[in-house]
Amino acid sequence: MARWLRPLVGALLLLEGAAALSFLHHRYEELVQALFRVQSQCPYVTRIYSIGRSVEGRHLYVLEFSDYPGIHEPLEPEFKYVGNMHGNEVLGRELLLQLSEFLCEEYRRGNERITRLIHDTRIHIMPSMNPDGYEVAAKQGPDSNGYLTGRNNANGVDLNRNFPDLNTLMYYSREISGPNHHIPLPDNWKSQVEPETLAVIQWISSYNFVLSANLHGGAVVANYPYDKSQDQRFRSHRRTVNTPTPDDKLFQKLAKTYSYAHSWMHRGWNCGDYFADGITNGASWYSLSKGMQDFNYLYTNCFEITLELSCNKFPPEEDLERQWMANREALVAFIEEVHQGIKGMVSDENNNGIAGAVISVQGISHDITSGDMGDYFRLLLPGTYTVTASAEGYQPLTVTTTVGPAAPSLVHFQLKQEVARKPAERKASGTRVNNKALQKKVVPRATRRGTQR
Repeated sequence: MARWLRPLVGALLLLEGAAALSFLHHRYEELVQALFRVQSQCPYVTRIYSIGRSVEGRHLYVLEFSDYPGIHEPLEPEFKYVGNMHGNEVLGRELLLQLSEFLCEEYRRGNERITRLIHDTRIHIMPSMNPDGYEVAAKQGPDSNGYLTGRNNANGVDLNRNFPDLNTLMYYSREISGPNHHIPLPDNWKSQVEPETLAVIQWISSYNFVLSANLHGGAVVANYPYDKSQDQRFRSHRRTVNTPTPDDKLFQKLAKTYSYAHSWMHRGWNCGDYFADGITNGASWYSLSKGMQDFNYLYTNCFEITLELSCNKFPPEEDLERQWMANREALVAFIEEVHQGIKGMVSDENNNGIAGAVISVQGISHDITSGDMGDYFRLLLPGTYTVTASAEGYQPLTVTTTVGPAAPSLVHFQLKQEVARKPAERKASGTRVNNKALQKKVVPRATRRGTQR
């Protein structure tokens, strides 16, 4: 099917019985009520849980959709949406509430596309990562809201500048042929992050997320890693240098999936800016340090992009319905992107799953690992790949597989135990990057001024 037809066909499927929704701004108590209302309407496919609390004690709630809520099913990928990271960027918060109601309503109606999505995917939706900042912004309201009012959390910290800086470690590591994946955290990282950031890091460490997007406002563009450029920036000016990941082509495809399913993002001209195809590499736009999307890619198996969804950070209520209609198909289509590439089980000779097995793809210097049950998910574009699975104590296994444009290819690995070697041989094999040594090389970077993500 031609690429331009897919969003149209998907949109027609969603129009089959779209429910009437309330388009209002939701304060914290109203947000909680909306989530629990969805859970009560779809109790068999939803679950609500909290990953922690904000500085002022508000729960960071997540609504999960799954045919087995609360349970990870082997070979079923985990997906997440995070909204309202900046408290005054509120459209994402409202869109995720609308999406939650929509998924529930369409599931109850028997919509085949939505039913299949919920049965085949474990979807986690966090409407607000910064509920304290939102309450500050909401007191001002859409008409008089300042550009920065409520942006930060209650401690005055920008949460999208608060994650451990793994980019600097990665850039130095790259110079000595070290890894750019699953980079260990600094020893004192917990003392350097806010409660909301800590909760998210512990959350993404507990679930083997495969794909994610965090929703922002202030522009209209789909932004992908890396956000931080390797080049030094100076206070007098900023350098915009395209800084691709090893998965750059895949990230571009993910970003285009959203922008072309969106009503106008793909056109490029929005909010006085132009982005070809409605997408941009983060550092090519401007360099951002300690951001969440780069952290996901460098610390976990998750591929995350940042969605800038509106010129107005706090749009009036009369604009919410138009924005929902513009984003509805894109929000669903992006979740479906989690079902591409390869996936499978890594097991031993007794068919026991091997957790933490490393999956390497020849020609792409970014590895992922298997989850607790031994299942893995590697997003890839269509093509033929040479893939290796390896785990400590086992002989590595390499296979060649072809990935198609539709469902992911199923590739299982059964590893044989490694033949015991002499201590001297074990000591000589392999290299390990010393994270403490890397940290000593970290040079503080100047903070960014101007446009803020």
